[in-house]
Order: sequence, then structure tokens, then C-alpha cells
Amino acid sequence: MGLEVAGDDTPALQSVLESDNIREELLKEECLLNSRVANGTADGQESIRLSEIYAKLEDIEADKAPARASVILAGLGFSPKMQKQTTKEFSGGWRMRLALARALFAKPDLLLLDEPTNMLDVRAILWLENYLQTWQSTILVVSHDRNFLNAVVTDIIHLHSQRLESYRGNYENFVKTKEDRLKNQQREYEAQLQYREHIQVFIDRFRYNANRAAQVQSKLKLLEKLPELKPVEKESEVILRFPDNFEKLSPPILQLDEVEFYYSPDHPLFTGLCVSADLESRICIVGENGAGKSTVLKLLMGELTPVTGIRHAHRNLKIGYFSQHHVDQLDLNVSSVELLLNKFPGRSEEEYRHQLGSYGISGELATRPVASLSGGQKSRVAFAQMTMPCPNFYILDEPTNHLDMETIEALAKALNKFKGGVVLVSHDERLIRQVCKELWVCEGGKVHRVDGGFDEYKDILHEQFRKEGYL
Repeated sequence: MGLEVAGDDTPALQSVLESDNIREELLKEECLLNSRVANGTADGQESIRLSEIYAKLEDIEADKAPARASVILAGLGFSPKMQKQTTKEFSGGWRMRLALARALFAKPDLLLLDEPTNMLDVRAILWLENYLQTWQSTILVVSHDRNFLNAVVTDIIHLHSQRLESYRGNYENFVKTKEDRLKNQQREYEAQLQYREHIQVFIDRFRYNANRAAQVQSKLKLLEKLPELKPVEKESEVILRFPDNFEKLSPPILQLDEVEFYYSPDHPLFTGLCVSADLESRICIVGENGAGKSTVLKLLMGELTPVTGIRHAHRNLKIGYFSQHHVDQLDLNVSSVELLLNKFPGRSEEEYRHQLGSYGISGELATRPVASLSGGQKSRVAFAQMTMPCPNFYILDEPTNHLDMETIEALAKALNKFKGGVVLVSHDERLIRQVCKELWVCEGGKVHRVDGGFDEYKDILHEQFRKEGYL
């Protein structure tokens, strides 16, 4: 999967069709030869070549290509209208989807996917999982989406300590096998350590005994010949903490009552929107990209004002908000410590360092320019900044983007321990299952609750795929 598709006047569907170079070349040659036949300038060899082209086009089912391209685009969230739009009309996120559609349509012998789920919503991820399960050739994917890997992969290659290790099975098998392997390595290490200590005890005991000199020398040579014993390398556990030393608030905490909202009067986004959350809430908002999930978050925060209807918020409600936009807006020219100092002046450097250390930004990392940090480290700095004022309610918009699996696991644990309220938008199925007790679905200008949770939502999507012929 390449970078996002360049914006030009090519319709989305045509852009996908053009990714099949063989089909495109055959069609161009067919068009050229047909024009010569029509003009009466074609010779016998060209007529033979035209017959060969027809046979090849039939062999690759060229006539079915538009329908196949349309199914792929639909699965990735492109409506029939969007498939006719030019690529320059799409945002960067939609152009990334278009790049993915092109890669899938081309049917390469080796499909390379780098974080393919980052720009997708839950619906598109579920479709992609199903589509890749029937893929006939090799796929090499980098992903932090644990459930996606469990659904798609047959082998895991683990990169650590500057080496690669291969594991059979999906991600869950990898975790179990890796744990077993580490336990075995630790047992072997301890046995070797005990063996060496036993030899060393003999040497120390009889070092100055003339009668045992030959044995001591033999033991010393044995120790020297033994390979260097290295402790088992263990990945350090990531721990995130969301402070919750705040007073309990009595409901109602946060409500939207009969809210109508639009950016343009001609295109109302929500009507009759009624939702509420309290300090016990663990809510995930799902829906297709463009359905208004982020808008609901901003209405809850008070960042957007309803056209009609009311937003109720407890007077002591303190919201912490996280989004990729906040990560992108970090001052790159200062260190993480300076970033917190500028945002929350008047505290000691030790307090800033302690806060950053709670999110894995410690030691030299805390004094490096933010620009030199990885995407995941920048997200951790943004978490540290968000939690510094000790909010009692968190609103998180796609918090797992750029986080590795260990940090996502730590985020889930931290949110579960947190005693305040949580509303999030996420496409990460594992995070949703681990944290959220309620599921709100944005569609058709409404937000409705799915009582059966994520399983029911997946069943609804699968049924839609079957009815619409996307699988």
C-alpha cells in the first residue's frame, strides 16, 4: 500500500482501475488497434495481435473489473456518489483509503500494508478483515491492531533487540508462545547460573589445597570455555496512570438534550440528539467516517454550540480532551519538560519530570526536543499534558493512533482503573471491548445505543455486507 493518492481530476473508481497496469496496457493497445482496423490501415499481424488481446482481456476478466473495483471501494466506505468524485475532492484520510483500494484491486503477489487500519473506521476494518481472509497470495503487514492481526495473519515476525524472530499462528498464539519461550529461557539461565556457581564454590574451596590443584585448574579451564552468560532480555512493562484524586460528582454530569446541529443549514448533521454520561460511564462512539463522531465529542465538550437544544454540564466537571490534532499541535522546538512548564507554570522541574515519567517519557527523553520523539512518544507527551490538571472526565478521539500494542494495553488498564467518566471514539476493537460498557452508533443524523454491545454491532455490519454484496 503506497502513500496517499495524489489529488487530480481522475474519478476514484477510475483511479482504482488504473492500478492494474496489465489491464490498462491491454485496453490502450486494443483501442489503438481497433482504430487502425476501423481506418483500414491494420495489417494481418495487427489483426492477430488484436485477437490475442481479446483473449488476454477475457482471461483476466477485464469486463468484471469495474464491478470488482466498486465492491472494494464500497467496502472501504466509498458511496456510489463518492466513487464518481475526483481524487482532488478527497481529504488525506480518504486518499489513503483510495491507495489501499488500489493495492487490493491490483492483486499483487506480495501485498505490503503499513498500519492499514489507522485511517479506517470500525466498519471498514471489519470489511478489510473479511476480504483479506480470502487473499490468495502473500501479505506482509505492520499493525498495532491486535484484533485485526488475530483475524488476518498466519505468522508473526517479532523485531526486538536488533533481531527478528518468527512465530507460527496469529497474535494471541505469538503472545503465549513468546511467554513460554521467555520462561524456558529464564529456567535455562538460572540452571546455567547455578551450575557455574557450583563450579566456583569448588574452586574457592580448594584453591589453596595442593592436593586438589589439578582439579581446580581443570574447573577454571571449564569456566573459561563456557559461553558468556547473558540475562534474559525482557521488554519493560508500559504503565500509564490517570490521576483521580477528585471528589465524587452527583448526576447529571453531562447531557445533550434535543440538540440540533449543522455546519451549514442546508446539511443538518444531527436532529433531536439526546445523550448523557456520568462518572461511571465508559462509552465508545462508532460509525462511518463523516457520520459526525468527532462532532458529538465537541458538542459534549462545549467546543461547539448547538443550533437548538441544550448542553448540560455539572459545574465541577473538568474535561480532559485528547485527539491526534493535539499531538500534531505540540511545540516541536522545546523539550517535554519545557512544554509542561509553559503550559502549567509555577511547579518544580521534579513535578514535570514525574508527570512525564508516568507516561514513559523519562531521563534524557524528557529533555530532548519534542521534534526528535517518535509518533508514539509524542502521543505520550500529549497524554501527560492532558492529565496534568487532573480532569474527572476524559473525552478521547482515536487515542490509539501511533501507539504500540504495549501502550494500548496500558491505556486500557489505566482507563479501567480511572474513577471518572470516559467517552471515546476508537476503531480499535480490543480497546473498545476492554474499556467500554456502552456503544453509541452515529448514523443518519442520529445517535443510538446498541444494547448488545460490540458483538451486536459486528453482527449488524456483517448483515449489511451480505445484503449489499460487499463480501
